[in-house]
Order: sequence, then C-alpha cells, then structure tokens
Amino acid sequence: MKTAILIAIIVLADSAGDVLLTKGMRQVGEVSTFAPRALLAIARRAMRNHHFLASIVFMVTHFVGFLAVLSWADLSVVFPATTLVYVIGTLAGKFILQETISTHRWAGTMLVCLGVGLVSLP
Repeated sequence: MKTAILIAIIVLADSAGDVLLTKGMRQVGEVSTFAPRALLAIARRAMRNHHFLASIVFMVTHFVGFLAVLSWADLSVVFPATTLVYVIGTLAGKFILQETISTHRWAGTMLVCLGVGLVSLP
C-alpha cells in the first residue's frame, strides 16, 4: 500500500512540476539562442518567476519520492507506474494549459494506460 501511495505522490508531483515549468517558461519567454549571455538572461528571469520556482519544489519532491520508493520496491513495478505522468500531462495540457491535443496523442495516451495496466498485473 505504501508503494502505491508514494507512486501516486511521485506521479502527481512530477505532473505538477511539468505544468508549472511550462507556465513559467511561457512567461519567461522563448529560448531562441544558446549564446551564453542570452541563456544567463533567461535563467535570471526564470529564477524570478513563481511558477518556475514552484516547479522546482515539485520536481525535488518527485525525485526524493522516487529515491525512497526504489529503496524497497522493484524498478520493474515502479517505473511503468510512473509513466502515468504522460496521461496526467496530456490531460493537464488540454484542461490547464489549453493545448490542442490531436486524436493520435489521445490514442497514444490510452495505449500508455493499457500498458501500465498490463505491467501491473501479477
């Protein structure tokens, strides 16, 4: 039971981190060049963006949770379950970030669900 709870926390933290990072970087601005000065300017703007900073908190939560669950659970169980991030990410893209999701992406998302279900069988 503790494995399932921690996997749920990992998946939600990773998904929240991705959504917040996307929102933050859209506010910071497009990275259009990889010149060191331009990257430094983007980094400075990002470090002042509350969505970007919150995303770091969620990503650290995901990482620490992942380390913890791997200390007792099999990677062959944990890793496939964490791919549910793709499902939540697609839903968040549609409903939070207002992205247009193609039929092919929805089909791929459903295949991920099917795959997680198959891998989870005893």
